Amino acid sequence: MTPPFSIELYLIPLAYFTCFFLMGYHMMSGLREAISGQSDRFSQSASRELENLFLFIPANRIASVSQSAGILGFLTGFLVFGDPTRPGGLLGGLMGGMILFFLIRLIPVLAIGILKKKRLEQFNLQLTEALVTMSNSLRAGFSVQQAFETIVQEGRKPIAQEFGVFVQQTRVGVRFEDALANMEERVKSEDLTLMVRAIEISRQTGGNLTEVFDIIAATIRERSRIEGKIKSMTAMGRLQGIVVGLVPIFLLLIMTVIDPKMMADFFSDFIGIALLVLVVILLGAGFFVIHKIVSIEV
Repeated sequence: MTPPFSIELYLIPLAYFTCFFLMGYHMMSGLREAISGQSDRFSQSASRELENLFLFIPANRIASVSQSAGILGFLTGFLVFGDPTRPGGLLGGLMGGMILFFLIRLIPVLAIGILKKKRLEQFNLQLTEALVTMSNSLRAGFSVQQAFETIVQEGRKPIAQEFGVFVQQTRVGVRFEDALANMEERVKSEDLTLMVRAIEISRQTGGNLTEVFDIIAATIRERSRIEGKIKSMTAMGRLQGIVVGLVPIFLLLIMTVIDPKMMADFFSDFIGIALLVLVVILLGAGFFVIHKIVSIEV
């Protein structure tokens, strides 16, 4: 005997399904908007940082490349570390994909940081010679503005680019002090800050700027010599930090190649994944501590 038709038997599951579907849809929409907003802010910030390095790349292009690389990294991590046949394997794939996703998204930040550091080092090296050139120009009867233009005419990057922006700003009506402050904020160099403060004090008190430039150049040379000596003395400590940080990673790769079945639990089991995350955190903390120990400010 067939049971009587009851519409409640279909309406209740349909209502539950509709509620869960709408809740999941709104959660995914919010997550997508949050990721999109964070990506837009990151791409705009990266574009401004690259503009300060005189590398003009549109923000939308940075965002598209970063998102595509992140999605590709997530799929690669999911396929390599995941096993859809087991719940633990699925969790391992999701964890591996997310780790690769965030690591790939960090690559532009690290690359921009390295470019900024190299450019700042080159700027500081050129600033010493620029100060000597500007001192000689002042002795020859040039004004401070003309001394800056002399450095621009030499065309040595990156100092000629930064001084060129300063000269262009003064030509379009920006006050001399404001243009100096803009260059100081853009470059973020302690040596340049020292030069800017000397110029400001000299313009206010009428001091001998030629001698001041010579003293600043000698100070920068001496500090560079001391920094080089410190780097040579702390080279062994930095090398030890790199070795200590890389040895566990090499051991993990070697053991995975030698006995994949034994290492499979680390990528499929929750406890194994938690241990891997803990190892990464401890390695990062150790590297940070060693870096702070060997980093000596002059």
